[in-house]
Amino acid sequence: MAETNELTERERALLDFEGNWWTLDDAKDTLIRAKFACSLDEYYQELNRLLDVPAALTYDPLVVRRLVRLRDRRRRARLEGPAEADGAHGGPTQ
Repeated sequence: MAETNELTERERALLDFEGNWWTLDDAKDTLIRAKFACSLDEYYQELNRLLDVPAALTYDPLVVRRLVRLRDRRRRARLEGPAEADGAHGGPTQ
């Protein structure tokens, strides 16, 4: 089993941020630039890589599972197209 100390301080900060950014006053993109000193693309690339690290799941299973679910939904929607994705989730069908 992976140990949480395998995560860097920055990786733990990313997961902590994803767990509570909406409780802060500023917009998420502004907070990302200020806290992590990177572009949004770089942030999300780093976060997506982190979701596949076993130690991340050990560190914060709720956040990691939620983000993996969201990532999988987005990927599925891109592959299926908007009409099929809406119908599959109980939305309006055409």
